[in-house]
Amino acid sequence: MTTHPDTTTDQSPVAPPVEATWVGGPTLRLRYAGTTLLTDPTFDPAPAQYAGAVMLHKLAGPAVEPSALGPVDVVLLSHDQHADNLDVTGRALLADVPTVLSTTAAAGRVEGVRGLAPWEHVELGSGVRVTAVPARHGPEGSEELSGPVVGFVLEAAGWPTVYVSGDNASLDVVDQVARRFPLTRIAVLFVGGANVGRFGDEPLTLDARRASAAADLLPAARVVPVHHTDWAHFVDPLDALVARFEAGGRRDRLVLLERGVPTPV
Repeated sequence: MTTHPDTTTDQSPVAPPVEATWVGGPTLRLRYAGTTLLTDPTFDPAPAQYAGAVMLHKLAGPAVEPSALGPVDVVLLSHDQHADNLDVTGRALLADVPTVLSTTAAAGRVEGVRGLAPWEHVELGSGVRVTAVPARHGPEGSEELSGPVVGFVLEAAGWPTVYVSGDNASLDVVDQVARRFPLTRIAVLFVGGANVGRFGDEPLTLDARRASAAADLLPAARVVPVHHTDWAHFVDPLDALVARFEAGGRRDRLVLLERGVPTPV
């Protein structure tokens, strides 16, 4: 495993489609280059409450149960410290997945997790390269309260480059990713403007305005928004995101997934 400073791999003009199934919240099943990946597994039924420094309220359960997922090769876990990204059922699922990638902090807390520092990558046996990229879960200086988070970039010969933001609120971070991966064609953005009151009006994830600006930084990418509903602390609804993209002439770049429906993106 080595650091990955830059990527300029050519891609075929017509790449095969990536299949995405939105389970709910931040949880997305991706079929990519013969590999099945799952982002931030959350499968607890709702309604539910999770105690902690801030009480989190889950409003909707998963559209797909773990037993109906089929085999999962890789979990991309942006962070382990918040129940809206890894709940009780999701945590139990990790034991059945051959490869779980997350932060180095998560690797010290969760058995079986392989920790990656930002810009570090791992080569999967299927020919997929997964690179961990930075994420900031709130405004500048929020790391001490929010904890470490990573995003991920997927690459494979002949397949579109995919960016999965994780819980990131920073446009500077998106700009860094865009500069290192200029061939990004699909951006899975965790949106919803999450806010639990810790940082005033500053969100913990991209709100509609920031997500629209992120799309400008990734001009060749189709945008797949997730983590915009299902929890009470998401205050910027999906409709606001759609309106912002429409106003900016970017609506055709949005891929809105129907819950539980496999969709080529």
